[in-house]
Amino acid sequence: MFKILIRAMVLPMTGPEDFYPEGEIGIENDRILFVGEKGSAPDSFIPDQIIDLPEDVVMPGLINTHTHAAMTMLRSYADDLPLMPWLQTKIWPFEDKMSDEDIYWGTLLALGEMIQSGTTTMLDMYASMDQVAKAVLEAGTRGVLSRGLIGNAPNGERAFAENIDLVKNYHGAGQGRIQVMFGPHAPYTCSGEFLQRVKQEADRLGVGIHIHVAETEDEIKTIKEQYGKTPVQWLEELGLFGGHVVAAHCVHLTEEDQEIMAQNKVFIAHNPESNMKLNSGTAPIPELRSRGVVVGLGTDGTSSNNNLDMFGEMRSAAFQQKLVKGATALPAYEVLQMATVDGARTLGLHDVGVLAPGYKADLISINFDQPHFYPRFSIPAHLVYVAHAGDVRTVMVDGKILMQERQLMTIDIKRVCREVEKRAKGIAQGL
Repeated sequence: MFKILIRAMVLPMTGPEDFYPEGEIGIENDRILFVGEKGSAPDSFIPDQIIDLPEDVVMPGLINTHTHAAMTMLRSYADDLPLMPWLQTKIWPFEDKMSDEDIYWGTLLALGEMIQSGTTTMLDMYASMDQVAKAVLEAGTRGVLSRGLIGNAPNGERAFAENIDLVKNYHGAGQGRIQVMFGPHAPYTCSGEFLQRVKQEADRLGVGIHIHVAETEDEIKTIKEQYGKTPVQWLEELGLFGGHVVAAHCVHLTEEDQEIMAQNKVFIAHNPESNMKLNSGTAPIPELRSRGVVVGLGTDGTSSNNNLDMFGEMRSAAFQQKLVKGATALPAYEVLQMATVDGARTLGLHDVGVLAPGYKADLISINFDQPHFYPRFSIPAHLVYVAHAGDVRTVMVDGKILMQERQLMTIDIKRVCREVEKRAKGIAQGL
């Protein structure tokens, strides 16, 4: 039994009023034993390691509820285009040339960036997901993985079989750090029959579904022309909802769509920076939350963002809603919930997202001894409106330190950067 005592300012995300200016966290192996004010440790708790961070705020690790990690290979390759031309003329042709090894290295780069910016868990959708799983296991992070399924593509059936194998081979791997979902891409790339088969298989294997929904006005138009319904109404009619479904984007929702989401307990992954960059629109997040819909926060891939900084995503999420809905929309603490506890709920993870006894020791520390954090009137406001990726000092997952004093412990990031540069440029030159 290895025991760690952390002394720091602690924001446990267990409630808006819960904050310990001089706090302590006790950890045994991969679990949190106690959280509280200085002196909370029981006399029987004798730590093997003490980590003193008096000027840091320690909080739960951030949870990225929608990304395509290996798309670091395409960062800044295709910018300033709307979604469909961007996909059809740039992204998909590049991805067709990517090898398994390219996806492995691209994912490792993403995980290095995530760790350095305080993200400890991601929900990923891509191809060659065994390579993604390999990278997650090496990096030490937590990952919910889904094989992207374009049912209308020639390789749709093969990809479906790969997703089934992914569940069988990796669901629960890494002492539970890896979970698996099915990843049908979107209603406009998968037939109704294909989506129903995905749902049937997901139910049989006891896993969730991760899908893009109502991202653009073009998607709404296409689905209405094909089926006479909105994408949300169409998916409900198909029976896709009912289990654990994570719907990414959900920008263009009618009142009826929102009610369907609430009644079916669909979880939403909100990606404000990607939605702004691709001119997709502004999702009705306050309205969804008011209906009881659980909303997590995601970055999307780096080719539509173009980074994986969840602190930047929190700031953008708040500012976008305030611009459209008013200054009181989406207060700072609610945004923090989306990036932590509600992110965990979105992914179906019941022992991460807050710092509390019995929960996994997934946490980060942010160096608050910097000019932009003074005066300290509101810690939640500083984390959402002020903090950035470079402020993260320490990252821990399952009680293991993945970054200390901004030094990555599990990834040779310089080597990874060189590999990705060489591989990405080689693919681009061949197109």
